[in-house]
Amino acid sequence: MRAHAYALGMIETLGFPALVAAADAAAKAADVQVVTYEGADAGIVTVYVIGDVSSVQAAVDAGSDAAKRVGRLLHSHVIPRPDESVPQMIKKMFSQKESAPQAAAQEQSAAEKAAVDNTEAAELDAMSINDLRKLARSYAEFPLSQQEINTAKKEDLIRHLEAKRKDGGEDK
Repeated sequence: MRAHAYALGMIETLGFPALVAAADAAAKAADVQVVTYEGADAGIVTVYVIGDVSSVQAAVDAGSDAAKRVGRLLHSHVIPRPDESVPQMIKKMFSQKESAPQAAAQEQSAAEKAAVDNTEAAELDAMSINDLRKLARSYAEFPLSQQEINTAKKEDLIRHLEAKRKDGGEDK
């Protein structure tokens, strides 16, 4: 087993704002690279940084302090010179995270999209807010931004979806 010449740092927080603050502080504190983050249940998220051992230690310390200020720090740890299987695991997580949206889009067949487009007003009303948001995001030129879709009320989404369907809007 071969060890790498760099270190892996991990900062685990409760909540995404604390994670963003930790990643930002870590990246600014030392010459490290924020590789990826991983979410678990109940709002537990972990950010991974790599670099030389002293830089990663300084970055994790700075990130941990920032996470404590913004939210809740659960754990932090630095692995100096990790075994080669550890970076492979992190790279695998990173590649799965990037390919997941592409794979999900490819899985939805043209027939499924057509069925979604042909939904009646009553069917839209019966859909959950999350399903309505997914449907809204599937349109190329939906009148609401991503942020507005995320915070829109169900009635507003239905109104915009019906109008978009009448206009003959196309999916992405």
